[in-house]
Amino acid sequence: MKTITEKLLETISDWKDGFSGAYSIREDGKCAEFRSTDTIRIEPKQDLPGLDIHVAPGTKGETVSIPACVTQGDIDDLVYNDFYIGEGADIIISAGCGVHNDSGEPARHNGIHRFFLAKNSHVLYREKHIGTGGGDGKRSIDPVTSIFLEEGAVMEMDTSQIGGLDDSNRKTNAELAAGSRLTIRERLLTEGNQQAHTDFEVSINGDGAGVDLISRSVARGDSHQSYRSHIIGNAKCTGHSECDAIIPENGTVSAAPELDARNQDASLIHEAAIGKIAGEQLLKLKTLGLTETEAEAKIVEGFLR
Repeated sequence: MKTITEKLLETISDWKDGFSGAYSIREDGKCAEFRSTDTIRIEPKQDLPGLDIHVAPGTKGETVSIPACVTQGDIDDLVYNDFYIGEGADIIISAGCGVHNDSGEPARHNGIHRFFLAKNSHVLYREKHIGTGGGDGKRSIDPVTSIFLEEGAVMEMDTSQIGGLDDSNRKTNAELAAGSRLTIRERLLTEGNQQAHTDFEVSINGDGAGVDLISRSVARGDSHQSYRSHIIGNAKCTGHSECDAIIPENGTVSAAPELDARNQDASLIHEAAIGKIAGEQLLKLKTLGLTETEAEAKIVEGFLR
């Protein structure tokens, strides 16, 4: 692997001279390394670039790492990864992505991930994105995630964009069966003239199922962010969408939460709050000896945690 790839892996994943458990490392549009275990099988797709990951029923306490790195300009990486989680399994999936660009040509990663969770399975899915490099070429990440939860399945998705990406478009759609649960926590940071767009669409199709969509974002400089969520309640269920954004400078944020109740017992809620950093917060930290810049950084760090 390239040295740049190793540095990106240290930032976006738990890589420290290697991974424990099953893993696949993608570098500049190709699989650099991969390894299966007795209970987690990773297989290259035959018809598309990407992987099929099969987790055996009852698998507990294991981790699957599938980071992807783009290390130079003039690369448009597209990958399809499908996860098949067996009944009763309980695992962690890490799928960070880093785009490094020192050139004037654009560099992009587009990961299309599908998750099929069998009955009573549980997945904690972590996804961290970053852009690095000093070139003028655009750095882009456009993840598409589709989630299918069978009865009693639970998926927790923790995704963060920690800086450096000029353009990002996140699309997530999900279908929930009875008693299943989906929680998505998103954290975004944009600066300069960067753009970030988020689009959630969740169909709750079974009684007792529920979803929580939680977004925290900071739009610095002249950057722009847009947030859209659409929760469709087709059964006796619960749905919650929450979007909180801070605009420290001249950034702009638009939020469009949408609820669609198609069952009289569907309980759906949305919240949205956009504003600047409160003056009393800055004042309190400045009285403790911090400069205004340091105080603002502390507030932003805590907000995105």
